[in-house]
Amino acid sequence: MKKLLFVMLLLATSYSFAQIKVEGVVKDSIGTPLELANVIAINQESNILESFGTTNDKGRFKLNLKANSKYKIQVSYIGMKTHEEIISTQEVDITKNFSLQMDNTLDEVELIYEMPVTVKGDTLIYNADSFKNGTERKLGDVLKKLPGVEVTDEGEIEVEGKKVSKVMVDGKDFFDGDSKLATKNIPSNAVDKVQVLKNYSEVGQLRGVTDNQDNIAINIKLKEGKENFWFGDITGGSGVANDEGLYLVQPKLFYYSPKYSINVIGDLNNIGEVAFTRRDYFNFSGGFRMPSRQSGTNINLGNNNLGFLAMQNNRAKAISTKFGAANFSYSPKKSLDISGFAIFSNTKTELQENNFVQYTNPELGIPDEVTQSNTMQRSDLGMLKLSARYKPNVNNQLDYDILGRMSKESQDQLFNSSVIGNTNQFEETSPYSINQNLNYYYTLNDKNIFALEVQHLLQDEDPFYNAILEDKENYENTANALGMNADQLVYDIAQDKRIKSNQMDAKLDYWNVLSQRSDINFTFGTILSNQKFDSEIFQFLDDGSVFDPTPTFNDGLDTNNTDYNFSDIYLGVHYRFKRGKFTISPGFSTHAYSTKNVQYGDTYKDNFFRVLPDFNMRIQLKKSENINLNYRMQTQFTDVTNLAKGLVLNNYNSIFAGNEALDNAVSHNVNLTYFSFNMFNYTNVFANVSYSKRIDQIRSLSNFESVIRTSSPFNSSFADETASANGRFQRRFGKLQASVNGGLTYFKFAQFIQSQTSVNENYTQNYRAELRTNFREVPNVELSYAYTIQDSDQGDTRAKFYTSTPSVEFDAYIWKCITFRTDFSYTNFSNEDGTINDYKFWNASLSYRKNQDAKLEYELKATNLLDTRSQNESSTSDTSIRASEYYIQPRYVTFRLIYTL
Repeated sequence: MKKLLFVMLLLATSYSFAQIKVEGVVKDSIGTPLELANVIAINQESNILESFGTTNDKGRFKLNLKANSKYKIQVSYIGMKTHEEIISTQEVDITKNFSLQMDNTLDEVELIYEMPVTVKGDTLIYNADSFKNGTERKLGDVLKKLPGVEVTDEGEIEVEGKKVSKVMVDGKDFFDGDSKLATKNIPSNAVDKVQVLKNYSEVGQLRGVTDNQDNIAINIKLKEGKENFWFGDITGGSGVANDEGLYLVQPKLFYYSPKYSINVIGDLNNIGEVAFTRRDYFNFSGGFRMPSRQSGTNINLGNNNLGFLAMQNNRAKAISTKFGAANFSYSPKKSLDISGFAIFSNTKTELQENNFVQYTNPELGIPDEVTQSNTMQRSDLGMLKLSARYKPNVNNQLDYDILGRMSKESQDQLFNSSVIGNTNQFEETSPYSINQNLNYYYTLNDKNIFALEVQHLLQDEDPFYNAILEDKENYENTANALGMNADQLVYDIAQDKRIKSNQMDAKLDYWNVLSQRSDINFTFGTILSNQKFDSEIFQFLDDGSVFDPTPTFNDGLDTNNTDYNFSDIYLGVHYRFKRGKFTISPGFSTHAYSTKNVQYGDTYKDNFFRVLPDFNMRIQLKKSENINLNYRMQTQFTDVTNLAKGLVLNNYNSIFAGNEALDNAVSHNVNLTYFSFNMFNYTNVFANVSYSKRIDQIRSLSNFESVIRTSSPFNSSFADETASANGRFQRRFGKLQASVNGGLTYFKFAQFIQSQTSVNENYTQNYRAELRTNFREVPNVELSYAYTIQDSDQGDTRAKFYTSTPSVEFDAYIWKCITFRTDFSYTNFSNEDGTINDYKFWNASLSYRKNQDAKLEYELKATNLLDTRSQNESSTSDTSIRASEYYIQPRYVTFRLIYTL
């Protein structure tokens, strides 16, 4: 295989050096350079569009062509007559200038070939067919080949270094714009154009008064013939692994018409192809954004989900999943749009993990710990959303959304510790939430614009925890402190919790447009929040009865009944003005805060007033090059679980008691970003530097009995600091695309263990280099190398881990009917003493379809061909450094039949 990679790289390199360059300038009739003019070269022998280019701000263009060939050059620009000319290349570069004439009629020259990339204002349009070579199957495969567009390993889309916030199909939201569902499910053969919408605003009335520079949406234009017809594909497959049967059923169906659209996605398999993970579920916003997101107030309602072990890279020892999703939109008339979606996911996951845990400062007597765990997870996740948008005219818009979430999850874990012994843990929860959103936008006239945004959240969480500890001797001190009955075969402890949250977030905005270059914004808003928290620790006895223990510490409190109220009433003022290349927006918000929590008959109140400044400055160097400086001061408030005084079992070895007198934290955040995208040579540069300082941050005061931690929160007098820098450089060289990116994160905080204070410093470095080809007629290869350094300095304990991962991907379209794809990666996990472990992954697929229009495709697909059974990673917490070995599913080979509608 190494020889094959070498040959492919050699061919790609020799191909690029065999080309010659055609450069020049495009001007109008009076000699003014034309920016964003389109230049294409059509090979006269093959009649194929071989190269294309777009002029820069000085009118310059560049084409890479084969030597000793004849080409038709077409030069076009909006409002100008298209120019055609035949040129013959030899073995030297050519300089050629063009002058275009004004045209008041239709183009006299018919453009047989569409430009691969065109620019219309803030919209960048890619002609998808210009970048396909036949190996693509889903939208993500197409997007990866577009200059300036990246698709992450998680399926998220980035354009010119910025995350895409919304994906639409023919102007209609695709599952509220979720990019992962789009990239992994929309068939590539349905894609005609990819429209990148920069400076995107969902509310046209606010486009001129809000900063949308970092908002990017993508609209997928479907091919002709896909409208008013069902399209998509249905995949079925089976296989065998370790004498167990494998199955796969994946229907993906779509229907679009001018009035309505329907999308249906299904997935049923036991081969580890997870269509929708728990992380996707909890990150899926449903399009909801807090009205107060820019106010400077950050109130955390907490995360009371189960302590689920997370999958690494969507791998586990065994995974079976059932997934179904449906999305619709309906426009009964031009002024009204109704849409919605439903998502359901059922996943059963088996995980096995070994950990070596090194705790901070060995002088404190906390022993190192080796653990093994076997875990079975069951997860039922559901979401349902309905939306309506009414826009009777350009001056009025009313939006309403309601989103419901329901889930039922459980985790059963067999856990062995070298210190505590065997423990059987069981957790389950059935939470739900209802989120409603009402927005109204009104434009009085060109100078006065109003916006009302109201959001309400109702949430109910009920996690249950149970742990059975077999080694009573090693848990005896903790059990005595908790007041447990010791006359039992094992310690069987449990806890019920209930957290109810009710929050309203509302604001009213008024913009006064002072001139074409300045406006002022006044914001009046409020956040009203109530949380109720109940918890109880109890013990199951051998005879099946329930015992209510009384702890010997924390004033004997092991139950909670806490009522927490929070309110914020604020007024914000922001002035924005433009001067040349500068857009400057200073502002501030004034807040009247009130907090009150009631527990055990006592009331704790805090009322105060605070001014939070913010500042933004953007320097627009060119159309696609800018520098952005942002500063924001924020106030951070905690949730009710940190305030409740009674004991809580976060885990059998982690006991927690809240602090009713916690204060808020304040943070200062500075961010500087540089961005440049040059269509002349397809160079994409992105750099970001940020710094955050958090004052009065909530930290934990911890005490350890062996490896069992008891902690309580307080406001630390030591500030937490975070600094990060990252950047990416990407450029195309003919048929080669190279990219380099790197990042450094530094995190400094103080920890408090056994009445001792130490300063922790964590450094994380990430680097990645990538080289890939973009051929249409010959196979393509992608080479990459990733390197990570994780350096943790925790008091007297320091650990450094290194992870290096070279990888290669190869795809070929053979004889116009066979598609071969394979990828290979090698990972070396080491510390300063040498290699801890290394592992390899190799996947491959071979598919056949008679031609690109064939309805049936046959595919043989293999994952983990080398049958690698585990992988490694490292992580840090505020008290320990952890190195993990994580077991994964074995080699799977499946045969699949794909039917295309």
